[in-house]
Amino acid sequence: MDASLEKVVDPTLAEMGKNLNEAMKMLEDNQRKVEEENEMKYARKDIPGPLQGSGQDMVSILQLVQNLMHGEEEEETSQAYRLQNVGEQGHMALLGHSLAAYISVLDKERLRKLTTRILSDTTLWLCRLFRYENGSAYYHEDDRQGLLKICRLVIHTRYEDYAVEGFNVLCAKQPVIYISSAARMGLGQALCNQLGLPLSCMCRVPCNTMFGSQHQMDVALLDRVIKDDVESGKLPLLLVANAGTPGAGHTDKLGRLKELCEQYDMWLHVEGVNLATLALGYVSSSVLAATKCDSMTLTLGSWLGLPAVPAVTLYRHEDPSLTLAAGLTSSQPVEKLRALPLWLSLQYLGHDGIVERIKHASQLSQKLLENLKNLDFVKTSVEDELSSPVVVFKFFQEYSNRDQASHAAQASTIQHPIISNDRHIYDALNQWLGEQLAQLVPASGVDVVELEDEGTCVRFSPLMTSAVLGTEIQDVDQLVDCLKMKIPVLTSTLQLREEFEQEVRRTVGLLYIEDLSWPGLGVVRYSCHSDGKNDGKQEKELEKINAELLKKLNELESDLTFSLGPEFGGQKNCVYIGMVTEDLDVSELVETIAATGREIEENSRLLENMTEVVRKGIQEAQLQLQKANEERLLEEGLLRQIPVVGSVLNWFSPFQASPKGRTFNLTAGSLESTESTYVSKAQGAGTTPPPTPTSSLAKQRLPGQKIFKRSLRSSDAFSETSSVSHCDELDQRPPTLSPEPLETEKTEEQKEVAQATETDTEDIHSDKSPYGCMMAEERESQR
Repeated sequence: MDASLEKVVDPTLAEMGKNLNEAMKMLEDNQRKVEEENEMKYARKDIPGPLQGSGQDMVSILQLVQNLMHGEEEEETSQAYRLQNVGEQGHMALLGHSLAAYISVLDKERLRKLTTRILSDTTLWLCRLFRYENGSAYYHEDDRQGLLKICRLVIHTRYEDYAVEGFNVLCAKQPVIYISSAARMGLGQALCNQLGLPLSCMCRVPCNTMFGSQHQMDVALLDRVIKDDVESGKLPLLLVANAGTPGAGHTDKLGRLKELCEQYDMWLHVEGVNLATLALGYVSSSVLAATKCDSMTLTLGSWLGLPAVPAVTLYRHEDPSLTLAAGLTSSQPVEKLRALPLWLSLQYLGHDGIVERIKHASQLSQKLLENLKNLDFVKTSVEDELSSPVVVFKFFQEYSNRDQASHAAQASTIQHPIISNDRHIYDALNQWLGEQLAQLVPASGVDVVELEDEGTCVRFSPLMTSAVLGTEIQDVDQLVDCLKMKIPVLTSTLQLREEFEQEVRRTVGLLYIEDLSWPGLGVVRYSCHSDGKNDGKQEKELEKINAELLKKLNELESDLTFSLGPEFGGQKNCVYIGMVTEDLDVSELVETIAATGREIEENSRLLENMTEVVRKGIQEAQLQLQKANEERLLEEGLLRQIPVVGSVLNWFSPFQASPKGRTFNLTAGSLESTESTYVSKAQGAGTTPPPTPTSSLAKQRLPGQKIFKRSLRSSDAFSETSSVSHCDELDQRPPTLSPEPLETEKTEEQKEVAQATETDTEDIHSDKSPYGCMMAEERESQR
């Protein structure tokens, strides 16, 4: 442009061209600035904060991840405790996830060879470790995903036209999947939802009720159910058995179930924690039968303490096209990289390391089981005492012969309520026991489990927790020690519950609230008098009194815990009393609660009546003050009321009148004069209220003895001995000559009093004393 302008001869045209060029540049620059500003406004408004700008550095991102991992300060300790047990094998598993992402960017041919090698090696190792010959493996993140794929495989196998006609084939002959009633909660519904089947295709098989373990599937009943389904035109498809039920860790009779599945051409799938023992040298025959099943699911992550490794489903099937249609195999090489974390971790651990971890967990179970056998009031539920990797126990107090006879007599009259009440009470106590043990010994990994027959129990399953938490023998010993400390508390609370209920029902003003789900002494409510109040006002007053009662009880120096109860499902306006010990004085506790409640109620009623009393007192005071003003006017005279004359008269002859006022005594509820206040220059104390009555039992407490505690026998014997010896000393004193002194004789005390009186009289009349000085001055002024 500039070169072309130079060729122009006319300088005016050349100048015009330069100006035009500059103007165009200015317009373009302004347009560019406007576009940049619009882009900046759009970025600030619509793009989230972390994504704005040119990105963040690695340190900031990792700091954000750390904050999200630890969260609140109270959660930091538990999270750090779990993370510190991720050993070298865990680091190998985490490394596998990073390597899988890196390997996925390789070229296709190299990626295919590498993934095939990793998948074939891992599958072969797992089949050899767990005695499952000629098997294939499917690696999945969700442990239920493997069973879902197996169900699809069986459907494709049993229904040849399923790939073409779909659900129309299933309508002609409805498939049936059988699962145990002791299986995981929601397993059957999850399978039906994923497969698109109605819930009628799922059949729950009950466990044994008469013979064998109550957590094993009833094989005879299962046989009858299958026969009925076949006769009704249904197709038995698959049976899900347990080698270690989720609750109690019992194993089904896999040998008989396999024979039953072969008889009806059914697929047998096995899952459970006891499958980990297949890697040991000695395996029980009940678990060894799982090697003959059609498929099994292994959760190696929890067994070996490997974080974020997939679960594995081993299966046997000869048609690769059906396994591909069911999703058990994939043609995508990236899908095969799921096995890479296991491939690395298994090589790092080796056969000895894998067996050592599983054996260590089994030894922990046996150690706890041996200690529990020596404890009273503890009932265990294990399948095999010699080799049970799961230990389930509960607190249970056996009845004596007399108590058992009376309990049986009560149960015969009202059988269902008593059995139900006992069940609920023990469930609450065992729930509390499990929570306490898990809190005191977190490394043990114990948890609370609900079983159909036993109720609430405490479960110890080290195969699922020890590798992650790092459980050792010392932790088991600590768990047993804590259990020994908690059992006396449980027995005392259970024994004193009935006494507490009787004491509360006999006490006026207290209402016993039956809450069987509360693990403690009981629940009590202070019921105030209605006095014709409506329900809303009475409810508010009741809430206020019981809240204040709870506050007062917590201020006492006692070992008891008073609370409002559970956050959800508890009774309103009640005081919940926690666990107690055997030295609790129930009568003193109930008496203190009643006395404190009455005191709070009386104080509240006093405050309610105070408004009316104060109002009447103010009106009376105004009348008396008005009358006093009228009397003062009469005493002063009419002249003193004139403004100027009254001032001059008051100056020549001052009129001294004592100020008269009234004070309202809140304690007595009466008006009093303030003359004594102006004379003594101090506020009168008035009458003191009577002291609050206390319980007679609290006054008899020994020094150092806490409230609500009964005195021990040794201290009672000591007090009785001391009182007897003191009486003996009094009896052994020599008798006096005259029990009463003669009137003519003066005792030593009377002489001292008389002498002190004479001295005081002399001091008063002497001029040296303050009173004597005052009298001397008065005589001098009279002269």
